[in-house]
Amino acid sequence: MTKIILASSSPRRKELLSETGLVFEVMAPTFDEAEFSLKPSQSSIQQLSLQKAKSISENLTVSALVISADTVVICDDTIMGKPQNREHAFHMLKQLSGKTHKVITGIAVVNTADKKEYTDSDVTYVTFNNLSESDIYNYIDTRKPFDKAGAYGIQELPENFVNKIEGEFDNVVGLPIKILIKLLKTINS
Repeated sequence: MTKIILASSSPRRKELLSETGLVFEVMAPTFDEAEFSLKPSQSSIQQLSLQKAKSISENLTVSALVISADTVVICDDTIMGKPQNREHAFHMLKQLSGKTHKVITGIAVVNTADKKEYTDSDVTYVTFNNLSESDIYNYIDTRKPFDKAGAYGIQELPENFVNKIEGEFDNVVGLPIKILIKLLKTINS
């Protein structure tokens, strides 16, 4: 069986991939995201995830499938990255309050055996309820969402935050499993 490496430091991605039953190793990508000019498009996010995968695959001396993903929250055509501090997180969540936003996860798989690269992405629409300032600050102070795009983790939000989700839940968590399985089947066929 081909070695599988998850190029991610996200505990959420590790957990989602573990649920598939695949055996894999985890390596943190070395690619500096600050050097990438990210745009609010699926192709741009796929390219970012590919750069992360390549930062690992290019240094491997064994055959492996290197999987990487990057999740972006987009509201009003603006990319919402990870918040820098408590007030920035509040501003982001206030902007999402009462609106529908999109979550795009780009995914990439690099096969080091033949140097082939595979990319895809998934889009999920998330609609938040109108949130009070106290709800937002309570979430920030108890969940510490500073390592999450858009300042939230869907799996840890209080029930009153989300009105509806259109699309795959695991895409919002950070790894669209159906897309990944489809890519892996393409590679193995």
